[in-house]
Amino acid sequence: MQELVNSINSVIWSPALIYLCLGTGLFFTILTRFVQLRHFREMFRLLLSGKSSDKGISSFQALAVSLSGRVGTGNIAGVAAAIGFGGPGAVFWMWIVAFFGAATAYIESTNAQIYKEEEDGVYRGGPAYYIEKAMGQKWYAWIFAISTIIACGVLLPVVQSNGIGDALVNVFGNGGTVPSFLGDLPLTKVYAATLIVLILGFIIFGGVKRIANFTQIVVPFMALAYIIIACVIIALHLDILPAIFMSIITDAFTPMAGFGAAIGWGVKRGVYSNEAGQGTGPHAAAAAEVEHPAQQGLVQAFSVYIDTLFVCSATAFMILITKSYNVMPEGSSVFLVQNLAADVVISGPAFTQIAVDSVLTGFGKPFIAIALFFFAFTTVLAYYFIAENNVSYINRTIKVPALRFVLKLVMMAAVFYGTVAQPSAAWGMGDIGVGLMAWLNIIGIIIIFFMAKPAIKALKDYEAQQKAGVTKFTFDPKKLGIENADFWEERFAKENPEANKETNKDTAG
Repeated sequence: MQELVNSINSVIWSPALIYLCLGTGLFFTILTRFVQLRHFREMFRLLLSGKSSDKGISSFQALAVSLSGRVGTGNIAGVAAAIGFGGPGAVFWMWIVAFFGAATAYIESTNAQIYKEEEDGVYRGGPAYYIEKAMGQKWYAWIFAISTIIACGVLLPVVQSNGIGDALVNVFGNGGTVPSFLGDLPLTKVYAATLIVLILGFIIFGGVKRIANFTQIVVPFMALAYIIIACVIIALHLDILPAIFMSIITDAFTPMAGFGAAIGWGVKRGVYSNEAGQGTGPHAAAAAEVEHPAQQGLVQAFSVYIDTLFVCSATAFMILITKSYNVMPEGSSVFLVQNLAADVVISGPAFTQIAVDSVLTGFGKPFIAIALFFFAFTTVLAYYFIAENNVSYINRTIKVPALRFVLKLVMMAAVFYGTVAQPSAAWGMGDIGVGLMAWLNIIGIIIIFFMAKPAIKALKDYEAQQKAGVTKFTFDPKKLGIENADFWEERFAKENPEANKETNKDTAG
């Protein structure tokens, strides 16, 4: 099984995908004239000003839902794995993919807003929707939808719950074992898996609104607590912080584990963490209630900063400052750096737990276990939200009433398996899910750009209204030459009946 997973990953995560992720971010950064820098203040304003409605969630709730998908095991165990396999230089490439990825996040999330739909009283959207409407390729949209259901409903939850199980074992030990068809399982993991599945079932059977309400409280609180602990550790080692920063920069270009390892693991874990280009963020973006599609694109771009430049950097600095890491290139059996015991698992949360515990003795391991529980659990909720969105997309064509119910049961089973599985198997399955979605989504948004440039047109329109000093933003897709944006066409016609009459008159003439 592990060999099959590794073989699939070697194809999906070839250098082509790594450079495609970086190249796409650079491409859209230039085309948007560094939107992630120019509109930083506007991103923050929009984050605090949005309101929810009966049909959609607020910009902040949408940010919280997407952050719950971004801030997860990747921020704690993923960063550790990037350092463990790629060396400190991998952190630099995580920063690079985050900076350029913010522009990609703007593009895909704005597309999701433009082409969203209203279904059963709530907003739905995402790559499957904008691929069909902007590209006109329903078959490709179906491939993405099915791939996303598999990735977010089965493959990706395995990684998140696995991080929780490993973190708890690091705190409480195995607690004995119980025999199963998967081998002898630690009782600690079995108890954790049972609890997680019960809580997960309670929330996902409660609907999207319950997910949004839960994540908007938990994610900001845990992220803030995590960053405060990281700042305390960094503050206690300020004298060596410049040297750590320089080691990240120098190792990025003269890497101890090889250039391919540093950039490969940095980009892979960077995309896994911030998800820019992967196609997960647009689902939450489409559910937001906003005046103009570009607004949610900007908010989602800001979420990449929070995830990688704040949370991932906090993890990296804690690990590097306290020297709580080993470096062994993937496939090798020789340590390039060994600061910890040889049996410490690189692909788990152990590096981070040891780092915090080395400064705050007796506190680090349980704190990271609690933080990881909330980060990973809310990520699983976000994955369900995304998978359900794509079930809704399929149900537009083929009505399968039981499909949502089956999805819930399958995800609960995947979460149980992930909690008790070995880290190498869990991360391998997660990487397949991330890579598959990234390939399909990035190709899609590039083709959509060359066909219609909807997100670029929306940005220029938004900036024009900003310059004009409007108090209420509007979006008229017909005026901008954007087709099939049915939701926004209907909204504009309803809110501006006189303007709509003029448009019809001009079209008739």
